Amino acid sequence: MSGQSTDRVFSHQLNVIGFFCPVPLAETKKALKNLKRGDVLEVIADDPEALHDIPMLIERLPHDMSIFYEDSGEFRFIIEVR
Repeated sequence: MSGQSTDRVFSHQLNVIGFFCPVPLAETKKALKNLKRGDVLEVIADDPEALHDIPMLIERLPHDMSIFYEDSGEFRFIIEVR
């Protein structure tokens, strides 16, 4: 996971910095339920468990996800709702 830039536009952002498992996962799941097809959610987390939990959640859902970058212990997940 290295820093990189993108031209993607995020229609929604979820900041769960300072929260630990299960909050980042639960809040991501809750946010995704309220989004519509084509929306892009950026999740910002600092809980190392999120590196495992959020990708596992997205694997079970019909969405696309990539880890955008990690910087100083902060993880950004970009999720496109399908």
